[in-house]
This record gives sequence, C-alpha cells and structure tokens, in this order.
Amino acid sequence: MKLLLIEDHQDIAGVIFDFFEIKGYTLDYASNGQQGYDLGCSNHYDLIILDVMLPRMDGFTVCQKLREHGVDTPILMLTARDTREDTLEGFGHGADDYLVKPFDLDILNARIKALTRRRSGDTATNILTFGKLELDLSSHVAKRNECQFSLNPTLFTILKLLMARAPKTVTKEELISTLWGEDEPEGNVLRSHIYQLRHQIDKPFQHAYIRTVPKVGYQLVAEESK
Repeated sequence: MKLLLIEDHQDIAGVIFDFFEIKGYTLDYASNGQQGYDLGCSNHYDLIILDVMLPRMDGFTVCQKLREHGVDTPILMLTARDTREDTLEGFGHGADDYLVKPFDLDILNARIKALTRRRSGDTATNILTFGKLELDLSSHVAKRNECQFSLNPTLFTILKLLMARAPKTVTKEELISTLWGEDEPEGNVLRSHIYQLRHQIDKPFQHAYIRTVPKVGYQLVAEESK
C-alpha cells in the first residue's frame, strides 16, 4: 500500500514513517501544503494522511483543491484542533476521516485499512459489476452474460482496479505500482496482460469493455444504449 503523508512536524512524520515502513507500507512525504498538493495530483496513492496546520497551504485548502482537481483518493486528516466545527469543516472540504492529535498509531493504521477496504469495495460487496460484467472478489471468477472466466492473480488485480474505478481511467503507472511495486519487470509486460484480459472478457463479444487511453492508461466503457 502506498501512502502520502503531508505533515510539517518532522518528529511526528518520523514516527509515522518508522511505524508504517516496518509494516510494509510505501510512503511519500511532503512538509508543506503546496508540495503535498503537487504530489497528490501527479502520483497515485492508496490513501493521503493530511495535517491541517501546514505552511504555504493549509490542509483544508489542500483537501478541497485535490477534490476539485478530480483526485478521489481517500483522505484522512490529522489535527490538534478537536472542536466540532473543525471536524465538520474537514468533512466539508472532502475529507473521508478525521483523527485528533495525539493519536494511537494502531488506531491510525486501523482507520487506514478501513478506508482502503471501503474504497476497493471489499466490505460493501463481494461482487463488482459494470454493465453485464461481474467480478467475484472471493473466487476471482469474472462473468459476462452466461460465460465465466477464471482469472489468474495478475488479471484479477487488473480487472478489479478497472472495475472499482470505472468508468474513470486507471493510469499505466497505477497499474504497474499495484501489480509490482518497485519491481516492475522489463519489457512491456503490462500490455501483454491487458491483451490476455481482453482475449478472455472482450474477444468473444461484440462490445469491448476495455479501452486504451493513449499515453495514459486504460478504462472500462459502457455499452451504448440502443
């Protein structure tokens, strides 16, 4: 899981980094609001941890501008301000959760896991659907009309991400990061996996769900209504 931490307090940032890196998380760091906004817009993260009191751009503004830019990554705000009004203001600017300092790191970790599970659809349902396409998150079986396709782990991960975001575009960088992290294989392996996935769920049918967005990534497109 890849996190973005936007926090100007170096000691707090260091504690958070040490705790989550030991647990296998990957973290990027920004020490001010402007830098955090720039990173949030240009990279994919599973979740953003955002402090409220920041130099150059406060956390409320960062959160609002990220949402206006189209970034739908879950945002968990950290703050020492625990009034009802502050909490409501955070949610009003697009935050998904709110944690008051000082906080327990295990509680922060639990909040992160809950938010990312909800984002992927794991708690709401075991079935993702898009048009006539279904994906069973338990069995890794995709269905289209009366046809079933058993997917290997790589194809399952690709289709799950595409369906969770549909009809939005998923960038090549996000797919590569999700599949391989820092260990991307040589050659255009992602294209080969996309070809295999298309061969299974699109080739036998008149409508192709998977569309290439040139120089960006891939998306699922709905069938046109007749």
